[in-house]
Amino acid sequence: MKIDANGSGIFPRLQIFLLLITGLNAALFAQNDGYTSTWDLTVPVPGNIIPMPGNAEQASFLELTFYEVAKHLADRDFSSALKLFEELNPEDSDKTEIQIIQASIMNSAGKSADAKKIANAIIAKEPDNTEALMVLADVSALEGKDRERRTTLERVIRIDPAHARALTDLGNISLGNQGLRTAAGYFDRALAAEPNNGEALVGRASVYRYNSEPKKAEQLLNQAINEYPQWARPLHERARLYKGAGFLNDAFSDLSEAKRLEPANYWVIVDLGLVLLDMNRKPEALEEFNHAIKIDPNTFIAYVYSAGIKEEHGDYAGAEQDYAMLSRLNPKYYFAFEGLGMLRMKDKKWAGARDAFLDAYRQAPREYSYALLAAINWIRATNRPADPKQFLAQVLRTVPRDSIEYSMIRLFHDFSGDFEVTIKVESERNIYTKARMLFYLASYYDIRGNRNLANRYYLLVQELDAVATIEWRLNEWILAERGIGLRTR
Repeated sequence: MKIDANGSGIFPRLQIFLLLITGLNAALFAQNDGYTSTWDLTVPVPGNIIPMPGNAEQASFLELTFYEVAKHLADRDFSSALKLFEELNPEDSDKTEIQIIQASIMNSAGKSADAKKIANAIIAKEPDNTEALMVLADVSALEGKDRERRTTLERVIRIDPAHARALTDLGNISLGNQGLRTAAGYFDRALAAEPNNGEALVGRASVYRYNSEPKKAEQLLNQAINEYPQWARPLHERARLYKGAGFLNDAFSDLSEAKRLEPANYWVIVDLGLVLLDMNRKPEALEEFNHAIKIDPNTFIAYVYSAGIKEEHGDYAGAEQDYAMLSRLNPKYYFAFEGLGMLRMKDKKWAGARDAFLDAYRQAPREYSYALLAAINWIRATNRPADPKQFLAQVLRTVPRDSIEYSMIRLFHDFSGDFEVTIKVESERNIYTKARMLFYLASYYDIRGNRNLANRYYLLVQELDAVATIEWRLNEWILAERGIGLRTR
């Protein structure tokens, strides 16, 4: 929707404000793949849409007030913007258009209860006021009442079937629920009403991307970028499209520009780090992930990648900190406990390693390696082989009796019977399984004090070169510490 920002009169300017607030509130509610848009940008950037009146002496108090409101909104200073409404005279503050703007800013400021009160009062007098209903839809979104939000949005399009924002919001809801066909229908209707609606262009492009129609997605994103060059979201979405197609330089270019436009956008920074990882520019990728963590230290995804890069580059203390943070932020992400256990095991923090592997096993009870590693660290922590026996007895009830894992767990449970287990391990044909079981056999002899036999099996693990297993990494650290093997750094 193109808007004449130089139109005369205060009420055309108020209509511009309604669209501006629509964009601000879209930042709160329009989410695709974890990405939150910063501006709807069916209008330009705020500083460009409400210019200072040409003749300030002749401008009304209301006009000057809303010029100041616009400046505060551009800075996202919602509290200061709301204070200005207290200075309006009752004749102006009672106008429906102004009340809707005030309620919309309240939503942006997190004052949804106040916004709801104003919107309900308007609807009591004007039941078909779609902008007041949109305020209520935004309140429902803030309160996590998805069904109520959808019901309100559907009421809006019954009143105004061409209401582009309501259609786009319904499209984004459907997209978030993987209802691609329904989402496409809503976005198409929004674009029929407003062919240049930025949110609808990006949303429809996302549907094309998920449906493996990259050219159509690219065309819509190109249109959005050309129409709104100061908006980061279409650049971000196009970068995802390019990354998926292997065009890493193009993805990097788009994400760099998106970062310039929105330097505090967590998901732009994370995706830039991922592209740099794919380009094998890991030190630069780590900088981006660290930057993302500073922006939002309570979102876990950046820690996943920063921990891995730090571990790979030998910053084990930094990696351990990241894994520990990961385990607190997302306890169901058992790989965090795995990484934490491995690094503690490397540093001979046996009790801490045991606890980490026990946590990993609780989240992934079919990953028997975690049970074995917990038992190994348990014995090392207490010097009592019987301590993990009760735990291993519980594990054995879940393991197929004819599996080699059962035999190995039984070995640590009984702490005897190694001859039979050794025969099974040496006859194992799967290289990865054999390498893993050789590591546990080596650990068994290490605990029993037979270092020469333990080293023999550690070296056999290295020869199999099963680098995809966690046992291989632990094995490499042990060999390096002992100064034996092919890689003794």
